[in-house]
Amino acid sequence: MFKFLTGDLLKSGVLRSFDALLPDLALEGELVHLERIPASPARFGSLTSAVPPVLAGLGEGLWTHQVEAIENVRAGRSVVVATGTASGKSRCYQLPIAWNALETKGTATSLLLFPTKALAQDQLRSLGSLGTAGLTPVTYDGDTPQDARQWARRHATSILTNPDMLHAGILPFHGRWANFLRRLRIVVIDELHVYRGIFGTHLAQILRRLRRLCNDYGSDPVFVFASATIGSPGALASELRGGPVVTVDDDGSPRGERLVALWRPPAGASGVPVSPNAATSLLLAALVAEGRRTIAFGRSRRSAELVATRAKRLIGDELAPLIRSYRGGYLASERREIEAMLFDGTLRGVATTNALELGMDIGGLDACICNGFPGTIASFRQQIGRAGRSAQQSLALLVAGDDALDQWYAAHPRELFDRPAERVVVNTANPFVLTPHLGCAAFEKPLTHADEALWTAGTTSSCDERLGTIDVAEAFENSVRDMVLADELQLVNGRAVWAGRGSPASRISLRSSGGAGEIRIVGPDARLIGTVDGGRALSTLHNGALYLHQGQQYKVRTLDLDDHAAWVEPVDLDEYTQARTDTDISFIETDATSSVGGLTLRIGTVEVVEQVVGYQRKRASTGAVLSTLPLDLPPSTLITRAFWYEVPDRVLEDAALLDGDPMLLPGSLHAVEHCGIGMLPLFAICDRWDVGGVSMANHPQTGLATIVIYDGYPGGAGVAELGYSAGARHLRATLDALEQCRCEHGCPSCVQSPKCGNGNNPLDKRGAISLLRVALGA
Repeated sequence: MFKFLTGDLLKSGVLRSFDALLPDLALEGELVHLERIPASPARFGSLTSAVPPVLAGLGEGLWTHQVEAIENVRAGRSVVVATGTASGKSRCYQLPIAWNALETKGTATSLLLFPTKALAQDQLRSLGSLGTAGLTPVTYDGDTPQDARQWARRHATSILTNPDMLHAGILPFHGRWANFLRRLRIVVIDELHVYRGIFGTHLAQILRRLRRLCNDYGSDPVFVFASATIGSPGALASELRGGPVVTVDDDGSPRGERLVALWRPPAGASGVPVSPNAATSLLLAALVAEGRRTIAFGRSRRSAELVATRAKRLIGDELAPLIRSYRGGYLASERREIEAMLFDGTLRGVATTNALELGMDIGGLDACICNGFPGTIASFRQQIGRAGRSAQQSLALLVAGDDALDQWYAAHPRELFDRPAERVVVNTANPFVLTPHLGCAAFEKPLTHADEALWTAGTTSSCDERLGTIDVAEAFENSVRDMVLADELQLVNGRAVWAGRGSPASRISLRSSGGAGEIRIVGPDARLIGTVDGGRALSTLHNGALYLHQGQQYKVRTLDLDDHAAWVEPVDLDEYTQARTDTDISFIETDATSSVGGLTLRIGTVEVVEQVVGYQRKRASTGAVLSTLPLDLPPSTLITRAFWYEVPDRVLEDAALLDGDPMLLPGSLHAVEHCGIGMLPLFAICDRWDVGGVSMANHPQTGLATIVIYDGYPGGAGVAELGYSAGARHLRATLDALEQCRCEHGCPSCVQSPKCGNGNNPLDKRGAISLLRVALGA
């Protein structure tokens, strides 16, 4: 691949097939697997009812999955459309919305929720271009002026907004929206797959509040969910809606041939592997020089900027303007300019975060580069689907990074194509989310016994994957009782009336689950830079911490817990900080128990007490420790869900972990814990930052060596349940990752964790392998 540095390939200017191009890209043996996914023809269907002539353009050439979805919506059945990128999911709700507008002469309304403003604007242009009589689409978000909001409430028939605005700007003031809600026929939730964990748990509560008010106004809207391919989309959509949802996942759209190459960066001149950023930059430059329109996805804003800058330098001044970076934090005008250049083809290469992973329509891309595995099979397939949307041959390259999942897939390439997509999980029984939303519901309209049925419908707490979760009906009753005891609700004639001060919606963040609240990050000019969940603030915003926000590095000067604020100043240093923590965990309640090989696996509710005792300053370029500094901070307590493995002494004896070095056993358990957390995203859409772990050679409650993996959010987001369900598969994947990592003593690709509160010490890779081999009978 270093041939590019000579400029020989960059100046060729000859448009070649990807089959001919790949050998020149892989001069150092970087190509470790090539998958050829054949093209598939379109499968067309026909609607049973004739589409009005004015909508003929929308109703012609429908693929089979579009017909199935539209027929269900027209029949009053809620659906989830989980098909591939560029499969026309938008038409599944655009046509019914426009059809309703014509049939009702503009009296039917629709509500469309998007996770980003860019997606809402994209759909606004699309709906507005239909020119359908009686269809008046309007975006309604935090940027909408007050006079435009009043106009929208009175005249709009389609409101395009986001969950935050529905939660805090519409539902608490439903009286102003009475006319819109009583005529509401369709509710759209686009990009369903992003509503995972706590965010999805909040959305489930918001949709119940919406349905409750609609019922009161006399409407019963159909819900249309649109999603990338995920595991069990119908179960997720049903849990979010709180009722049955039909699954449409047999994709009838055409597909061009796709080549998927798994790329492992080569060793450089010093013997150290080329960084994934450098390898991605070279690939992006080469493909752009070859005339191929290419998108490169990275996992951070900094990565996107570095890749774009390096690719421009490699390709030379003449072609450099054809490459741009795209990420959050840009001005809206900058984003619109880049998007326009992508749409019209004047931009040939873009390095981006997952900001362009969502369903914005960017046609004509030939190639996609994933700079590191994006965390889940679902995201990987969504990203590589960005290229080849016009049914032409496309190329996707996955550049394996240092992460454990990257290296695991490099060793198991078939899993990228044969493995089913992970499940997205939510936890509707989480009391830290349920309770405040019931308060919001009571503010909107007094609670009655009839509401319990709405809140418990559609939940899957009895399913195996959710084994051990709190019963939703019990959680509902507990939440109401707790608010009554706290004088937030008052019982009047069998109804629970809100007795608190003001609307509670404004005090709820949809990205956290209460607990310690949010900490504001404040700059030297008193400008609000951002917020961090209180549960993570002590480890990320302590005095002296370095915090990265939108590509800018900040140093924390003062963390004021009483004021819920961290005061920071911008810096530019070649270093980062890592907190050192002491963690204790106790088991409050065990809900289920099973056996995994020679180990006992349990799931239940736990209490995690964590205290940040210091931090390390580390050189960003080398990882070298510059200094270790003490901190005096209060402990934090987290009540959450966890699954844990108990290791009997006979397993430890057979694995030879009880003799010799006293650090052998704790180091082996610690290594299993780290690698196990790294492998958990194989079974649920989450990442290592969503969960935590503790390992002890002799836990005081179990009396055994114990490895605990817990959900990082108060009350849990559903991840622990899937970890428990995976059980043996989870441990086998952990053992595979350890055995097939090329290092000898442990590295970031197997046992070292970027978030370890003990500085990755002690760790014993060989002991971990021995432990798992004995435990699994391998």
